[in-house]
Amino acid sequence: MKAPVSWIREYVDLPEQVTADELAATLTMLGLKLEALITPADAITGPLVVGRVLTIEKEPQKNGKVINWCTVDVGDANGTGEPQGIICGAHNFVEGDLVVVCLPGAVLPGNFEISARKTYGHISAGMICSSRELGLGEDHDGIIVLPADAGAPGDGQPAEPVQPGDDAFAVLDMFDSVIEFEINPDRAYALSLRGIAREAGIGFDVPFRDPADRDVPAANGDGHPVVVDDAGGCPVFVARSVTGFDPTAPTPDWMVKRLTAAGMRPISLGVDITNYVMLELGQPIHGYDRAKLTGAIRVRRATEGERLTTLDGQKRKLSPGPSGDLLITDDSGPIGIAGTMGGETTELSETTTDVVIEAAHFDAVSIFRTERRHKLPSEASKRFERGVDPELPAAAADRVVELMVELGGATADAGVTVVGEAPARRTVTAATDLPARVTGMEISAETAVANLEKVGCAVAVDGESLTATVPPWRPDMSDPFDLVEEVARIVGYDMVPSVLPPAPSGRGLPLAQKLRRRVGLVLAGAGWTETISYPFVGDSDWANLGLPADDERRRTIRMANPLNAEEPQLATSLLPGVLRSLGLNVGRGNADTSLFETGLVFLPTGDEKAPILGVDRRPTDEEWAAIEKAVPHQPQHLALAVTGQRERPGWWGEGRQGSWADAIGAVREVAEALGVQIEVSAAAVAPWHPGRCAEIRVGATVLGHAGELHPKVCKAYGVPDRSAAAEIDLDALLSLAQAVTPSPHFTSYPVAKEDVALVVDGSIPSAEVEAALREGAGDLLESVRLFDVFAGEQIGEGKKSLAFALRFRAPDRTLKEGEAGAARDAAVALAAERTGAVQRA
Repeated sequence: MKAPVSWIREYVDLPEQVTADELAATLTMLGLKLEALITPADAITGPLVVGRVLTIEKEPQKNGKVINWCTVDVGDANGTGEPQGIICGAHNFVEGDLVVVCLPGAVLPGNFEISARKTYGHISAGMICSSRELGLGEDHDGIIVLPADAGAPGDGQPAEPVQPGDDAFAVLDMFDSVIEFEINPDRAYALSLRGIAREAGIGFDVPFRDPADRDVPAANGDGHPVVVDDAGGCPVFVARSVTGFDPTAPTPDWMVKRLTAAGMRPISLGVDITNYVMLELGQPIHGYDRAKLTGAIRVRRATEGERLTTLDGQKRKLSPGPSGDLLITDDSGPIGIAGTMGGETTELSETTTDVVIEAAHFDAVSIFRTERRHKLPSEASKRFERGVDPELPAAAADRVVELMVELGGATADAGVTVVGEAPARRTVTAATDLPARVTGMEISAETAVANLEKVGCAVAVDGESLTATVPPWRPDMSDPFDLVEEVARIVGYDMVPSVLPPAPSGRGLPLAQKLRRRVGLVLAGAGWTETISYPFVGDSDWANLGLPADDERRRTIRMANPLNAEEPQLATSLLPGVLRSLGLNVGRGNADTSLFETGLVFLPTGDEKAPILGVDRRPTDEEWAAIEKAVPHQPQHLALAVTGQRERPGWWGEGRQGSWADAIGAVREVAEALGVQIEVSAAAVAPWHPGRCAEIRVGATVLGHAGELHPKVCKAYGVPDRSAAAEIDLDALLSLAQAVTPSPHFTSYPVAKEDVALVVDGSIPSAEVEAALREGAGDLLESVRLFDVFAGEQIGEGKKSLAFALRFRAPDRTLKEGEAGAARDAAVALAAERTGAVQRA
């Protein structure tokens, strides 16, 4: 909504010293969001003058375009007094018209410099300007043609009409600042100068003159007949008529300036008057050519098969039924879509002399549905769908009649038609101290009452409560806390005290959050980088991972409105996102990358069909249970992937490539940080290499898998061969975690060291051999570590040698000679029994 400051001042007695910046700042503090503050003259430098077109020579061009070679009288503004030759491509002016001319040396908005230059075979010394070129509006269909009374008394200009060469800045009111606001849906009243001026009066505590406060004639039976079949869709309909209207009468200069400054394009006097009143009061108006009406005007819902050609030239199929389009009709059929746009058959034209004026109030929901259904936003629908003052139609219609009589030479008919009445004003009751309790400000009952009265409420106080009768232009005020908001914004949000709430002591983070943070800190400390991915996947991801058709991870929940049509499913695995991030890093030259991600996966239960409920009440316990049942199981997972060098080479020695061992090792580090001992065994699960995949479990609980990715998976995601990855159910691991990890036990007694090398079949996992050694060594074993793996001709084909370092220690004494050896032999014996291991000499 664009509001010229001079227009605001017409309704409110702002102090002369108040600047546009101060006015905009005050209105912003009251809740009107400032979009822009524009003073058109500030964007233009150099000579901008009034010119009179003397001659026009039309010259067709080879490209089919016709240009006008014009001579324009600009007085002495060009320093010679001679007519100025200018090329112009517009065709909406004739010889003798007053136009706006930008002379060489001027700079227009957008740093567009004007100079004398040769074009179309002539030296064009300047430019005849349109509204858009001067930053006055978006109209670029033609140039600005000034009215004959431009600069006449009564619009703030010099007493004498303007002459060629006069300064055009003053003629166009370009020194008048325009404030543009972004109006929130609950501030529909601010889509008018009436509403904005009222807010300005509140902000500066000065009197406000309501332009809608006028005496209107009473309804009688002599007006144009109107029938309303749908009173819910149209509670109030006012019709007034004028005769003898002059359709050729020009729109006066002052109205043209105001419409242009407010962002609307002047069209014709009849249409301009209805638009002007809409901007002034906030009530959309529609005018009908009475000669084109057939019978009574009727308001009803559309019926099956009806169509209407609207003012934009589009033939529209109308939606029937109780929730269908609300129409304005006559005996010939539909003549307009109520509150949205009129029809072509009854529009005002250059031959219209008798006008029927419609000022009605329409249901906001109905207009909203129609606008969205037909994708037909308009200035009228923008206001109706937010809520227009239902008591305004009579005053708005009377104002239109007044202007048509004054400016168009019309005669007002005595007939006044009023159908229906405005709904009763709403009342809201609240405690007088509620604004103070909610905001924390010191707001007395007297201040609360005074501020509610400023916004238009009638307030009655009864002891410690007040009852506010809400003004009709504020449909958003329906709750005691709406009253609090009105009081608080006038007192000033900047007066709300800054008080820190007292922090409860001794709580800290919940255990689950502490454990999740511990996981992230452990991996970050080990050199892994966290990544965050969208939890959306598509069928291509499952194909890239090589999952078989019956894999449980392919059973997903499909979204009704996905962000990306190629990824319409909720992820059941974090691997697609992590591997996409890994491939992106590799593609951008970051070849040595170790990534991890923690996040939710969505596992369908088969009951994901949620009931669709209304918003008019709280769900019942049964409905809430059905909603919760429809929510899929969402466990937290941990996924990680590594490629390239895990340890880089340098003066300290050789580097080391990342491998499956790093993926398994990272999971082991996480588990140890949580106080959980994991077990590892061989497995064959996609997307891992069938011979280099490990199952990770704790007892009988399988947490997930880790290992080297299959070469086809690496190729699909654009990462090098032998990249590794892991994914586990983090929630399952956290459920086994210890809140406090036991500290290591220290002893002063010496350790006994024993190393063994065992030859086993190549298919035997080292973890299985390690487990046998641990069990066989007994209580004296402090630790066991695999420090070498060897395969070669010396030990036979299909065999491998595993070298373990065993450390023995008693917690309360020094081991006796032979105790460590005996424990070692027992460990080797059990390993041989379980895995067929043979000790190397």
